[in-house]
Amino acid sequence: MARSPFSPAFWRSPLRGPWFTSVLGVVLLGGITVLFVTGLVSYAAYNPDLSPVNDHTPDKGILGFYLFAWPTHPVWLYRLNQGVHVTLGITLIPVLLAKLWSVVPRLFTLPPARSVAHALERISLLLLVGGGLFEFTTGVLNVQLDYVFPGSFYPLHFYGAWVFFTAFVVHAALKVPTAVRNLRRAREAGDVRETGDLLAPSPAAPTVSRRGAVGLVGGASLLLFGTTVGQSFDGLRQTALLAPRGGPEPGSGPGGFQINKTAGYAGISAAETSEEAWRLVVTGRTGTVRLSRADLLRLPLHSSALPIACVEGWATSDQWWRGVRLRDLAELVGHGDPPDVLVESLQRHGAFRRAALRANQVADPRSLLALQVNGEDLTPDHGYPARVIVPAAPGVLNTKWVARMAFGEL
Repeated sequence: MARSPFSPAFWRSPLRGPWFTSVLGVVLLGGITVLFVTGLVSYAAYNPDLSPVNDHTPDKGILGFYLFAWPTHPVWLYRLNQGVHVTLGITLIPVLLAKLWSVVPRLFTLPPARSVAHALERISLLLLVGGGLFEFTTGVLNVQLDYVFPGSFYPLHFYGAWVFFTAFVVHAALKVPTAVRNLRRAREAGDVRETGDLLAPSPAAPTVSRRGAVGLVGGASLLLFGTTVGQSFDGLRQTALLAPRGGPEPGSGPGGFQINKTAGYAGISAAETSEEAWRLVVTGRTGTVRLSRADLLRLPLHSSALPIACVEGWATSDQWWRGVRLRDLAELVGHGDPPDVLVESLQRHGAFRRAALRANQVADPRSLLALQVNGEDLTPDHGYPARVIVPAAPGVLNTKWVARMAFGEL
């Protein structure tokens, strides 16, 4: 028996073959394309043209193309997009691992490069495999709020996606015709008997058929789907066993819904949010005003039913928010036509302690500086004394513990 992975006889699994690899490849072709598109849409939701406030990606060049201002309706737009992106990514993990397992003997083929063209193909495969593992790993770690990787998730995942998808497109262009031929040949023959360099020269006795192996991979994907998708729906949240925002709601009452950061984690003290100490500083065309919470409560108040949806894929159902419209605050400092706004939090650290909103978001009558939720004052963990809530915006742009709002062109 061969002991070196560089020997073809070392690889004895009877499951490997063109049909098995092709089935997995076709699934990944569709799935990864959807992941890339929803990832670009998620990038657009941060309004990256409001750099460097919302987008800290260095030297992005043409990769940072931006085609439209992020809309405010439908209000569930970001919730749907990010739910699909995260849930699909986790669901595809067994398919990706099975696909890599099915072709791993090719990584040990000798000689490593038979020609310049072959060498370029091997390099593209390294980028494909490395980029895929990097994107899926950092994505899962972000969903689990486990930031063990160096640097910020945002630019790392952004650049990794472009490297991975570029290699993926090249690989797909080269291999999709072959995959389609393999599947057509198997269908016409009525079985999956085949030939090719992926077949083991001395296969071990099979314990499961190739179709059975595809079923096992599909079953693993369905299991991950079923234990993840619930984090996007309140009624199914307890089924999301593998998601940090799964399980029961945190507490009960008007403030008993999901959050990412508590006031304690953000370093927000009761002393600085007290009625005596806290003032909202609003600046604009006509100068600066300082408003206490009592001052804000005396302004015209409005209500909006809006969800919160975060980049990690979790979301709440609609909550009833009540507060002052952002466009009314803009008008208070001399802006008849609502402009962009820079919002700053009492939170002293974190990538999004400062966040910018586009003029169309400020102008939407449902965009509020919320003072209450579900009929009661905000809790400290939900942003007391005041927080921003904007329809269809990513959760990190709905700034909590607001201290300052600067209206004007950014």
